Amino acid sequence: MTTALTRNGTTPVTKHDRGKPSPRIKLTAEHIVIQHPDAEAGERLLGEALGAVDRDALHGILKQLMKASVILQKPDEANLAFMVSMMKSIAPRDSLEAMLTAQMVSVHVATMRSACRLAFTEDLAQQEGIARTMTRLARTFAAQIEALNRHRGNGERPITVQNLSVQDGGRAIVGNVAQHAHLTVGEQGSQGADS
Repeated sequence: MTTALTRNGTTPVTKHDRGKPSPRIKLTAEHIVIQHPDAEAGERLLGEALGAVDRDALHGILKQLMKASVILQKPDEANLAFMVSMMKSIAPRDSLEAMLTAQMVSVHVATMRSACRLAFTEDLAQQEGIARTMTRLARTFAAQIEALNRHRGNGERPITVQNLSVQDGGRAIVGNVAQHAHLTVGEQGSQGADS
């Protein structure tokens, strides 16, 4: 039995509902139309989902995503809806996160396009070129995830101690210990206890 996928709405298919459903987007020859009975409410809901701080940011991100959604030289509404949904699930909290998540979903889409091209090419030279591109895109995506995590953690990298030896009379904590790295720099001319 074959089941065709249809896009009837933004109803969650799992229990991981992220709040109110986002309005749908319709692409016309000249415009990106946010489908909602109340235009202002639709913009607000979509803006919140994408981390856009104002109307200009929302429409800018939507235009950029639309350009990244292109299939066969034409913007693809289903691909754009997927990208918007993925951005919503990442839940950008500010403008920097909104830009980074837009890049992340665009890189993901490009990676999957490369995977499709790789599956359909028989030429060894083309396979090598596509595989190289795919590898770069996948590494870029991983770096973007790391950048987002660093941004959300205020740039501090956790340090985890995995191996520990304790001498006689010493004390140790059993289990995973994580601590954030900090750097303290003294001012010139100040004298510390060691001076």
